[in-house]
Amino acid sequence: MSTPSYDEILQRIQSALDATRPVFDRFTPGAIVAEYKTGHDPVTEADKALDVVLRNELLRDGEGWLSEESADDLVRLEKKQVWVVDPLDGTREFVAGIPEFCVSIAYVENGRAVAGGIFNPATDEVFIGSWADGVTYNGKPAQASQQTKLKDAVILASRSESKRGEWTQFENAEFTVKPMGSVAYKLALVSAGLADATFTLTPKHEWDVAAGAALVESAGGFVATLQDTALLCNQKFPKISGLVAGGPFLKDDLTALIRQAQNPSPSATLR
Repeated sequence: MSTPSYDEILQRIQSALDATRPVFDRFTPGAIVAEYKTGHDPVTEADKALDVVLRNELLRDGEGWLSEESADDLVRLEKKQVWVVDPLDGTREFVAGIPEFCVSIAYVENGRAVAGGIFNPATDEVFIGSWADGVTYNGKPAQASQQTKLKDAVILASRSESKRGEWTQFENAEFTVKPMGSVAYKLALVSAGLADATFTLTPKHEWDVAAGAALVESAGGFVATLQDTALLCNQKFPKISGLVAGGPFLKDDLTALIRQAQNPSPSATLR
């Protein structure tokens, strides 16, 4: 069976990412007024403005829509093609002026994120790709890390999770842990081989991870839930327990690491 072409979808994603640039030009990271949603997650006028732009650029008749900043219309469950977007992933970093935030766009087909685009306006990095076309990083072909040993790997951790002490069990591990904001941006960096892996042991929404997951898999890497299953999107309750992603040769070691972290034995030591 031939792989379908996503040329038109990728063009739409690129156009949507380009259309967000004038929105970001209206705001200064670090000098942003934020409101706080239930659960203490910040939201800014930029989040809302970006959501409007993305919806106008991406959505066509017959397609579904799931966005962090839009009311969830469950008619999406009847659609085979759905856009899953986070207009501004890493809002905390955006508010703080830390250059680790991004626009995250995923195109989901029959429950799988098959194409995606991520744009970090602070660093002017663009990651875009599909299962059929691979991934480009700032217009040049990229691939996931070919690292074969976990002990030599650089693993990106959530800055928030690190601050909460959720990565203390990995302090003595042989790999390098690098805290960073925005799960979507971390996944994008992994897709381009700029880091070896990332994972989170805390629940995430589909819009946090769908685009990054599409990119990592398109770049030849692997993505799995904490149950070691494929990521399924456009679910009625769009939340997963956690996610792990990385270069293809690290899958077995990372899977074992996650399993041990979830079920530690009294004498176990993570290395």
